[in-house]
Amino acid sequence: MTAYLSLESSQFINLRVTFKNSPIHILEKFTFKDIYNAYETLINSRELQECLILQTCNRVEIYGVGDNPNIEKLTEIWSSLINVSMNEIKLNIMIETGEEAIKHLAKLTSGLDSLVIGEDQILGQVKRSIEFSRKNGFSGPNLNILFERTIKTGSKVRAATGINKGSMSIGSMAVNLAYEYFDDISEKNILLIGSGEGASLIAKTLKQRGIKFFISSRTFERAKSFSDTVAGNPIPFEEAIQKLCSEIDIVFISTVAPYYLLTYERMAEIMEKRGNGLMIFDLSNPRTVEDKIATLNKIKLVNIDQISEIVEKNIRKRKKEIQSAEKIIDEEIFLIKEILKRKSSEPVIITIFKDADSIREKELKKALALIGDKINDKEMKIFEQFSYALVEGILSTPMNNLRKEFSQNNKNNNELINLALKLFNYEKL
Repeated sequence: MTAYLSLESSQFINLRVTFKNSPIHILEKFTFKDIYNAYETLINSRELQECLILQTCNRVEIYGVGDNPNIEKLTEIWSSLINVSMNEIKLNIMIETGEEAIKHLAKLTSGLDSLVIGEDQILGQVKRSIEFSRKNGFSGPNLNILFERTIKTGSKVRAATGINKGSMSIGSMAVNLAYEYFDDISEKNILLIGSGEGASLIAKTLKQRGIKFFISSRTFERAKSFSDTVAGNPIPFEEAIQKLCSEIDIVFISTVAPYYLLTYERMAEIMEKRGNGLMIFDLSNPRTVEDKIATLNKIKLVNIDQISEIVEKNIRKRKKEIQSAEKIIDEEIFLIKEILKRKSSEPVIITIFKDADSIREKELKKALALIGDKINDKEMKIFEQFSYALVEGILSTPMNNLRKEFSQNNKNNNELINLALKLFNYEKL
């Protein structure tokens, strides 16, 4: 039988490492290289009955539902999965439970917890995460309800406020930053390396501004497919590296490669052959451009940490919208609590109705056996319908009152559940 959580309990938990408390070079250490194995390990630990992992370039988060999960054990599991010391885990991790964790999720889907306030990209990332978790059986009724409602909250916030008006993704912000360094980047030769979602956002921004660019990936087939569906002039990766020697002025890199695509040695050799400067935006997680490259003459290297410098300006511009969004979130959190309270009563009510129906069926059979052949099929049907109506008539009012009490109860519903079961002489769920 499904057990629904109470927001007042610690059953719902969120563990996260984000750009807010960890720079990108630290954040990338917390990424799960084998996300399916991470899911299985967390579920098999028995600390969580339901689990969802959200992993983007700015955050790694675990959402879970369990019977008072052991936080220390969960952090140990995370530590072992990524081979990072417990000390470093504790220095960077944030942990919230119950209603505070739900509120964080609602703010996240609404774009309030993003590097770029109001950005829309996170909503799609959350949707894909819950779809993956649900498809593979890692989420359950609680997470499914919570994510369904908070995704709707995120959409409602965007529709009712101006929080995402003129907002930028990390990719479009990088393009804007390039405009600050060059008078007209449309006159520059641009190379985009990557074929995933981040690269797609950069490509769309360049396309919207009518800027032509080369697109390359680890395989030419990916670059060609990207070009056909999004934009760009596809070229093989080695050809792209050769173009860095003279033709390319700006490089955007957004991949998930677990190694450096541009090393210090390679770029030092390239810069010896170049006469002009080169600007590189590394938007990958983990990083794919070696930091030491920034020390080379005529190279300007920009990563996500540096882009965050304009976030404060973004927040100030959207202060009024943020207040409106937070009001909507508070209202939605109240509704989510009500939904979960009602849901938490259903297993009890179903149990009571099911057992009452068993008694009804048993007593009906006994009565019909005593009557024997004295009634016909039509009369037997009347008796059966009467038995259903009798059970329904007796239980409807107390069960509706129980639902109402669950909804209005401001405390943990466990005591109310046990009291209801005790009144009907049933075992604890």
